[in-house]
Amino acid sequence: MELVSVIMPTYNCGRFIAESIRSVVAQTYTNWELIIVDDCSTDDTAERVAGFDDPRISYQRNTRNMGAALTRNKALREAQGRYIAFLDADDVWAPEKLTRQIAFMEQHGYAFTYHEYTEIDEDSQPLHVYVSGKKHVRPFDMYCCCWPGCLSVVYDAQVVGRIQIPDIRKNNDSAMWLQAIRKADCYLLPECLAQYRRRAGSITPTGVWKKIGWHYILFRQGAQMNPFAAAFWMGMNIIGNSYKKIRYVKRIKTI
Repeated sequence: MELVSVIMPTYNCGRFIAESIRSVVAQTYTNWELIIVDDCSTDDTAERVAGFDDPRISYQRNTRNMGAALTRNKALREAQGRYIAFLDADDVWAPEKLTRQIAFMEQHGYAFTYHEYTEIDEDSQPLHVYVSGKKHVRPFDMYCCCWPGCLSVVYDAQVVGRIQIPDIRKNNDSAMWLQAIRKADCYLLPECLAQYRRRAGSITPTGVWKKIGWHYILFRQGAQMNPFAAAFWMGMNIIGNSYKKIRYVKRIKTI
């Protein structure tokens, strides 16, 4: 088994982080390291993490609040694995996630993959939302839409490299995929292997005008484009994400 580095930045997720960590510990794929970087949480995050006695789990705390992008960068610099996976401190993996995804990548020679997932609320109750995506995501597709959910991505660092992203407050996972797609196309594993948590206080932008503004910043600062190119891709991305919601996000009665 190749080593998988699981990147988990966290800020005030004490209520949820134990469930997220348990979902990593429960993986049938056992050769992993979990790198938790705490961005100066003011809740009981440190105590929750301390409850796990597993040498594969490392915990660091920033000396000052740095934001999600720089905190994720710090965790990525610590990663030793060939494969890089991402799990935010309030989301949950299925036990077979790494086993199934690494096998999918090795079988087909893929370096950048994602999978389907469902959504849950703050109490871990299903919201009856199922999220899928395009089977083969090329650079144009990724610039038009953020196809992967962060909790679903695994990439091969030998091909993609050690990504570092600019300090943008929101959409920093999208900025990572815009870098990764330059090195490798992204492929969908059509299996539901995780649960994404919808909650108050999330850094996911809400509101139409705020989303438009943060999409511009994604391309202007995150992808370091000139203002005209950033405005163009901002518009394309808004259209693409709307298409994704219509075509690939389904509301279902049971999960």
